[in-house]
Amino acid sequence: MKPTMARELVIDALMMALWRRKPSEDVIVHSDQGSQYGSDDWQRFCRSHRLSPSMSRRGNCWDNAVAESFFSSLKKERIRKRVYKTRDLARADVFDYIEKMFYNSTRRHSHLGGVSPEAFERASL
Repeated sequence: MKPTMARELVIDALMMALWRRKPSEDVIVHSDQGSQYGSDDWQRFCRSHRLSPSMSRRGNCWDNAVAESFFSSLKKERIRKRVYKTRDLARADVFDYIEKMFYNSTRRHSHLGGVSPEAFERASL
């Protein structure tokens, strides 16, 4: 979480996800049309880590529907009406929601057959 959306931010976030998840197969990465996703650094990073960038044309949100749904849930279930005193407190709270407390471990997802992402992934191994 940084004050501006730069290519370093998205590359760092994706690197953290790769390090934690260690995918064994190629991965499709959906994004919007932000300039950070069109940068040479982003394209090279994706190629070197077996990632296939997917960016739909302007006005077509279907490729990014899962991400849009996630951010909608995050806003409704966690950060709406909260005021964080520092960026670090906000970062810790969002991390808790996603990784430790709820979203990936407990929250049931209709597009995964009513199970959490962690349970779905364990069942597919």
